Formats: sequence, structure tokens, C-alpha cells
Amino acid sequence: MLAEVLQLVRRAAAAPNLDTLGFVLVNESRQVLGYQLAVLWREVGAFTDAARLVAVSGQPRPEPNTPFSHWVCALCRRLGAETGEVSRQVRAVLPEDHPDLLHDWAQWLPPHVLWAPLLSGDGQCLGGWLLARADPWPAHERAVVQELASHYGLALAHQLQGRRVKVDAPVRWWQHHRRWLWVAALGILLVPVRQSVVVSAEVVPEDPFFVRAPMDGVVDQLLVQPNQTVEAGATLLKLDEAALRARHEVAGKVLDAAREEFRQSAQIAVTDDRRRLEMSLRRGVLDEKSIELDYLTEQLGRVQLRAPRAGVVVFSDADQWQGRTVVQGERILLLADPAKVELEVRLPVGERFDVVEGTAVTLYPNASPWSSYEAKVKRVAYSAERDREGLWSYQIEARFDPDQPLPRIGTTGSARIQGDWMPLGFFALRRPLTVLRQTLGV
Repeated sequence: MLAEVLQLVRRAAAAPNLDTLGFVLVNESRQVLGYQLAVLWREVGAFTDAARLVAVSGQPRPEPNTPFSHWVCALCRRLGAETGEVSRQVRAVLPEDHPDLLHDWAQWLPPHVLWAPLLSGDGQCLGGWLLARADPWPAHERAVVQELASHYGLALAHQLQGRRVKVDAPVRWWQHHRRWLWVAALGILLVPVRQSVVVSAEVVPEDPFFVRAPMDGVVDQLLVQPNQTVEAGATLLKLDEAALRARHEVAGKVLDAAREEFRQSAQIAVTDDRRRLEMSLRRGVLDEKSIELDYLTEQLGRVQLRAPRAGVVVFSDADQWQGRTVVQGERILLLADPAKVELEVRLPVGERFDVVEGTAVTLYPNASPWSSYEAKVKRVAYSAERDREGLWSYQIEARFDPDQPLPRIGTTGSARIQGDWMPLGFFALRRPLTVLRQTLGV
């Protein structure tokens, strides 16, 4: 244990940069401590410029805009703001002490959490080291955390101290021309630029036709391949008809039996008036079995799914559908017209500006960096929705200009959305002004 602790201390002291130091804290510390989650948080102070997550165990680089990052930052900011002698020691963090965060605690953190403040040589708090696991922390492991935190704090102070710019003598050459420098800076800030944002985008079919399962069953044969061009009426796939055909044959035999029973009761009813009621019952059974046979016959005609129109078959993999059970109405694939495509753009909430119908959009495909496609916005979602990455964004649909070759369905890339003209100073300060307004609540 002592050798491993010394090795971790040396690794932290010899870390060439802050990212390497964060990797040692949150990942390599598992050599001596058994935890499920570790977080390195950097405090605002003399050596730092902003409070943020530096490293999270199991992640190459923490994403600052995820719900987990916002929640953990709120907890770390609260723990780092505590004062007194207890704020300098390793201490357990109880969910009951933070009732406003208790609702989401089980979603983001295990129940037993340790907070280790990272202090510089002069006692300044530079950040914190958060450790969490499902089992309680015994006293000897807390002592190891306390010892490691003291060395990690010195290593963090060394990394942050190296970022400070030290100037031995003041530079005075610009003081003779500072008036013109202010004029030039003001002129640059007033230069008109076009507001724009670059976001991810994908080429999707316009007005596609979704092929759905007509009934419950098992996919027997998939007769097309992904991105295959088919004509109207072409067979796309077949459902397994063995069980349905057996039911159809049984229904046919039952119908023949019902028909014979009705014929016999009708003959007897000619001479026996009491058998006329039985003949009516037999007639009802005959009609029921006839309807059942017609239904099964219709179902047999639907086991083969045919293309209602010509187009390109779009789906991921044929092997995943072979032998798969489907329910009625389940989407299997879609038919798209290659000549009718549009651009789907996801605009994050933080990047939102006035995007209206007709706003210019340029697509830069990932597979073809030297190509670009021009489009115009045709629809903007009224409200934001969660995308596949769990982030809130607005869905934007854009129509490609007709006087250019159209990209292929499924093409992904980056889309630049261009807005109105504005001064360069406002464009550069738009994000800080938004954060300031949210902070001050004005």
C-alpha cells in the first residue's frame, strides 16, 4: 500500500499538464482506493480563471453541458464554499445535508461520498476531489485519502501556478500609442459580421413512406438490401405463413362441416317444423365460419409486403430482421425518393438566435470536406426537444437549392446557419452577456 501511494504521489508531481494530473486523480487512484466514481473539480481562485470539472473517472474529457456535469458542479461549488477548520479536512458528504439535491442524488452518485479539499502550500483551496461508492468508507481509507489529497493539492497548485504570466518589467512602448490602439480596437468591434453557428446536420428523405408490419408475425425473408432501388409493386419481405396457412386449412374444414350440418338441418326442417330453429342456428354458425375463412384468406394475401411506390429502401441491416418477431404496425423500413431529400439540423438551445423561414444554411459533408450544399430553412420547431445525446435542441428542416446536385440520403456533416448582420463586438460578447443576464436575473 505504501509503495503504491508513493508511486501515485510521484506520478502526480511529475504530471506534465493538468489533464494528466486529472487522469491520475480520478483513474489511477483506484490502485489504492476502491471507488465507483471520482471527480476532480477546480475552484475559482488566485491561480484559476473559472470553476469547472477537470476530470471524471471513466471519461476522456468531461462534457460541461450534460445534466450530470451541472448537478455535480452545483454540489462541488457548495462543498468548496464551506469555511472553517472542517473545510480543510476530508469529510463525508451526506445526501440529507443537501435536501435540494436529494431528489437526483441516487441517479448521479452512490450513497457514500467523500469530499477531499485540494489545498496549496499556503492553505488556499484550489478545488476538490470527490469520491463515491456504495460501501461505507473505513477510517484507514479516509487517512489514505487525506494523505493523497495533501500531495494532490500541491501538484494542482504547481500546475496552476505554471499558467500564470510573470512579467518582471512593465512594458511601456504601447503607452505612447494607446489612443490609436483604443480607436483601432473600437473600429474592429464595430466591423459588421454575419451571425452564424455551426451545428451537426443529416440529410434525410422528404415525405418518406414507412413500411410497417400488417399483422403480428415473424419475418421469414427480407428480399431487398439497404439502399436498394425498387419499383412500385416489388416484394420487399415475406412473413412466415406456416401457422397462418394451418389455421386457414382448419378453417376450411370447419366451414365444410358447418355447411354439411346446415344442409342436413335444412332437409329435416322441410318435414319437421320444430327443426327450423335449429336450421337458423346452423345458418349463423355457417356465416361465422365463412367470415373467419375470408379473414384468414385476406391475411394470407398480406404476408408479402410490396412497395406501394418506387424508391430507395432505407434500413440499417438485413440480418437484424431475419427471423425477428414483429407486431402489427411496427416500422420495418422506409421508402424514400432520392430526388426528394432535405436537411435536418439540431440547433442547441444555447446557440439559438432568430432563425426564420428562408435563412441560408450550408452543409459541409464529413465524407467530402471539399464539397458544400446550399439550402434554405423551411421549418423551425416551436419548442426544444431532447436529442439522441440527451441535450435540448430545436429541430430545423431546410430545403436544398434546386440548381445543384443533391447529396445522398444519410449524409452527415456540419451545417452553418447564417443569420443577420451585427457588430463584431456584440457577436463576440453575445455568450458572456447571456451568462451575465442569467446570473443577474435581469
